[in-house]
Amino acid sequence: MTLNGKTMTDLLRWRSSFPILQTCTYLISNSLGAMPAAVYASLRAYADAWSTLGVRAWGQGGWWELKRRVGDSIAPLIGAPPNSVLVHENASIANAILLSALDFGDTRRDTVLVSAQDFPSDVYSIQRLLPSHLSLKIIPSSPDGLSIDLDQLFDHLTERVRLVSLSHVLFRSAAILPVTEIVRRAQEVGAQVLLNGYHSVGIIPVDVTALNVDFYVGGTLKWLCGGPGGVFLYVRPDLLSGLQPKITGWFAHRRPFDFDLEQLELREDSYRLANGTPGIANLYAIQPGVEIIKQIGVDAIRANSLRQTRRLIALADAAGYAVRSPRADEERGGTVTIAPPHAYEVSRELLARNIIIDYREGAGIRIAPHFYNTDDEVEQVMTVISDILADDSWQAHTRREFVT
Repeated sequence: MTLNGKTMTDLLRWRSSFPILQTCTYLISNSLGAMPAAVYASLRAYADAWSTLGVRAWGQGGWWELKRRVGDSIAPLIGAPPNSVLVHENASIANAILLSALDFGDTRRDTVLVSAQDFPSDVYSIQRLLPSHLSLKIIPSSPDGLSIDLDQLFDHLTERVRLVSLSHVLFRSAAILPVTEIVRRAQEVGAQVLLNGYHSVGIIPVDVTALNVDFYVGGTLKWLCGGPGGVFLYVRPDLLSGLQPKITGWFAHRRPFDFDLEQLELREDSYRLANGTPGIANLYAIQPGVEIIKQIGVDAIRANSLRQTRRLIALADAAGYAVRSPRADEERGGTVTIAPPHAYEVSRELLARNIIIDYREGAGIRIAPHFYNTDDEVEQVMTVISDILADDSWQAHTRREFVT
């Protein structure tokens, strides 16, 4: 079987590079990708630079420009040119910096569109940072609850809209939004578009240049296997020089070592949207996962993902479980959400049996195979769900607790 030039053997040879796969069935890459063993060496290199170079690591160790270098490494995975991607610590910081940089002076544009299916943190950032003359319009979910109501989105997408902020792939259902059409329609009425790519980059092909999208924020902790503390912000190159961030810091200054309190002269490159001193250790940890994804190729990962998620849907159908993810390949990301009876309790028992998945209220059990998961693991999780329901072991889990 070939997967865009790769075989299953090509993909599975990477299994030994991820220690956790030796100890459990790990089907939760939509929440936190498995850690590559190479992260040990990467973080050791960080520690060695710090311990041997000390403060000289900023120059001799390349720390000063590391945010951009890691961003340039991620850029090919989203079809972005060099120097258009900068790494930040989390999406709230990236969103806040970007929102603080936008010009909201046109009072005729008094609306920002988000959706009921967005990850709440994205909406929180916008709610708190919008000028008082702008209002937030939340587009409701589609009738089936899997996506957003596109008719309402397009009805509200008028000349009054300043910004559209949506997820490329929705976190509960893994539905892929028709972002090409959304960007086109937004630009027709003069609105800008910010897409969240946490659940897309690394599992589906993304090309921000072809999309002509204005801004794109994604994370390394999921499908890129880069761990928490890594978020990348893409800005369309022709827009960068016009941004005037209010949330900023000395790393954004053209001459930071002038220590000029009177005037901030912003850089013209991607560091224009930098802030204060970055978390250097995170920038080291991100790199091994990104390099693995680039070596394999997202097209091959996507082909395998579609095959395995189709199998999950077929097994759920055979067992009579509700499927709360799109069935059409072109509409589905890398996750299948299923809702068997007693889904929350079943999810707790799966964890107890060392099958790592997660549960989302109002959706169900999210199962997310990645390139390093075997077909046997895909079959196993569905078999064990049936076993749990048959032997009533789900009844041992009645107290609700926070588990990602």
